[in-house]
Amino acid sequence: MTHPMPQTPLGVALIGTGFMGKCHALAWRTVAATFGGAHPRLEVLCDTPLDRAQAFAGQFGFARATDDWRSAVADPAVDVVSITTPNGMHRPMAEAALRAGKHVWLEKPMALTLADAEAMARLATAHPGQVTILGYNYLRSPAFQAAVRLIGSGAIGTPKAFRGTYDEDYSADPALPWSWRLTHAEGGLGALGDIGCHLVSQMVALMGPVAEVTALTQIAIPTRPSPEGPKPVENEDSALALVRFASGAQGSFAASRVAHGRKCRLQWEVHGSDGTLVFDQESMNELWLYRAGEAGFTRHLTGPEQPDFAAFCPAAGHNFGFNEQKVIEARDLVSAIAGGPACGPDFAAGLAIERVIHAMAASGGRPVQLQGESHDEAA
Repeated sequence: MTHPMPQTPLGVALIGTGFMGKCHALAWRTVAATFGGAHPRLEVLCDTPLDRAQAFAGQFGFARATDDWRSAVADPAVDVVSITTPNGMHRPMAEAALRAGKHVWLEKPMALTLADAEAMARLATAHPGQVTILGYNYLRSPAFQAAVRLIGSGAIGTPKAFRGTYDEDYSADPALPWSWRLTHAEGGLGALGDIGCHLVSQMVALMGPVAEVTALTQIAIPTRPSPEGPKPVENEDSALALVRFASGAQGSFAASRVAHGRKCRLQWEVHGSDGTLVFDQESMNELWLYRAGEAGFTRHLTGPEQPDFAAFCPAAGHNFGFNEQKVIEARDLVSAIAGGPACGPDFAAGLAIERVIHAMAASGGRPVQLQGESHDEAA
């Protein structure tokens, strides 16, 4: 796949300076050095309070700082807006950017609610001149891209079943203080919205559209301490689901934010008619392939023969990392702006992911059918 790169610098606004804000800043500073093209202009960084924005503007290399996200989005020097804010701000910021004629790089989850995501997808459809991309960075790893190609080439025959898990333990300590992330109003979904959506993004890329889910969710730690006393946890700590794909294949899904000892276990297996493919994000530079008739699994180490690895390193076995995935994501965005392929997930594809996780949240042990909906134009 050819990825043309911009020959004219793109002006960038970054909103948010937390974990993902820093990832975006690193990607913006690295993308042209890695893939060529014009270096982006890092125009304005937004956060609150203003002194924080000013400090990180200096650290990240942005020309200006502001505590007013609306002015950052409307800035005439800005072509692309990176949004790495709490979930409740995703919709207003993304919609304002689209209406201002900007391209949008938005972190997942897409929105707090399915209705919000549907409205955002309609608006993006009504602004076809702007590129949208969502922060599903795990789709960009060379090993995962190689897995998609192996399945597409028939290496394991026809995919029959998917078994996927995404476990972390960032909320496993019951003494962890209460925060906005644990509320529907500001956090939206819990484990499904924070990490489960990543597993769904890979599941769909490997297996195709989801037709039906039957799921159960659990709040394992019902209250969290706060200065005002214990406060309730509103969204799920974990979720389990059975999945039926449009192809007729079946699958199982599990996500947890309270799995002690698991740090980033985004792990899946695809069972095909002629073999099996296995991946674990905690060992993201390995892909395991079994072909029927062989003695066992073969380990494929990440290397320059896999998509996008060679741009970073010419030698196999030299580990590819988390932030490099974000650089590839930035490349996909700016290449699409330059007229290259639309790699996505854009807001339309993101809506399909949101439908799956919200169906799981609403299932309560009952089957939920997934049906696509058209996007009416919105101004």
